[in-house]
Amino acid sequence: MKPLGKLEQYRDRYRERHVYGVYGVYGGDEGGAFSVPSPIDRKPLTIIASNGEGWDHVSVSRPNRCPNWIELEHVKRLFFEEHETAMQLHVPSDDHISVHDFCLHLWRPQEMDIPRPPGWMVGVKNAD
Repeated sequence: MKPLGKLEQYRDRYRERHVYGVYGVYGGDEGGAFSVPSPIDRKPLTIIASNGEGWDHVSVSRPNRCPNWIELEHVKRLFFEEHETAMQLHVPSDDHISVHDFCLHLWRPQEMDIPRPPGWMVGVKNAD
């Protein structure tokens, strides 16, 4: 994950005051709350980011719908280094936890690379 101090322009100080102690240190590189304009309609994407306990984590939400692929990809590029792989997890039903109906999460373990299938199993790469 990128140092969160590099994303100060998006930091949501008001929201951070209300989640301090839960989602990281107020104003720190360890976590925080952010508001990023959607690349689709410029409306705010609410983001909580943290990087402790062996995991990088970013939650992304909107008030009335889940973020779409373009929005989630935009957030991934902002919060993670270019060489890093991040993932969404679809856990068993018994392990499902939902605090917000329109929130998606990106995860990256800090101590290992996320295994990925070979590119040919995903599809043909564009020859642009």
